[in-house]
Amino acid sequence: GNAPTALIHLYELIRAGKIRPELVIGVPVGFVNVIQSKELILELSDTPYIVARGRKGGSNIAACICNALLYNL
Repeated sequence: GNAPTALIHLYELIRAGKIRPELVIGVPVGFVNVIQSKELILELSDTPYIVARGRKGGSNIAACICNALLYNL
């Protein structure tokens, strides 16, 4: 959720068919490759995702999303 480079690598692994995650939470924060990494995830049609568009995000947002999902099960 917090590293643009990890999100890009995750996208590459999904596209290569090496992994098939149940859900991607992509909310990195910052300036370098942040928007680009989130836009890549938005291209995944067969993978569920939650993405905070733009430059905002971070670990606290990823934790909030996880908590919201857990409390609503």
